[in-house]
Amino acid sequence: MDAQLPEIVGLLLAGGQARRMGGQAKHLLALRGRPLLAYAMERARPQVGPLLLNGPDSDGLSDFGLPIVADAVPGQAGPLAGILTGMEWALQHAPQCQWVASFATDTPFFPMDLVQRLQAERMVENADFARAASASRPQPVFGLWPVARAAELRHAITEENIRKITTWTARYRMAEVDFPTTPMDPFFNVNQMEDLTRLEALLEKTGEETPA
Repeated sequence: MDAQLPEIVGLLLAGGQARRMGGQAKHLLALRGRPLLAYAMERARPQVGPLLLNGPDSDGLSDFGLPIVADAVPGQAGPLAGILTGMEWALQHAPQCQWVASFATDTPFFPMDLVQRLQAERMVENADFARAASASRPQPVFGLWPVARAAELRHAITEENIRKITTWTARYRMAEVDFPTTPMDPFFNVNQMEDLTRLEALLEKTGEETPA
């Protein structure tokens, strides 16, 4: 089966504040001479239809040649605001797409079949959403979101002050796909400078430039 699902909007979340790195934009950190965002783009693009970046243009996003959308609600509401932004963008610009798949841009080697497997499991379980997991730990930023829930999410953020993805999704049926962690956890993310060194060591150990 073709891994690309053109009816799904891909959303690269690049709006984090990276407080543990002095506010530096994590998606621009270099791994083997390339920004983390470049790896994330390579992995997301073949899996979806339209692909966009969520974050402030001041963070160097315009250099990557994708549509840039700032958060639809003010106040640094976190990944949920980014997900809402992707939903509302799809309603306006891609009405043929009923789903949004979200990806973290500080996690450069997420699975190449992520979206396909999330959609398949969601359909099997007849669930409202789907999310990834590894080693039985949820990875809520890597999820599949129905555009039809945009108004409900906007209400949750603006009227209920909900900020955590898991808090919002707890009221719905969630499907989960657990991905293997060998030869490395595909959801290894960079939160501090030491993580870049650890990731480089993992790549050396696996002997791969970009793990499958």
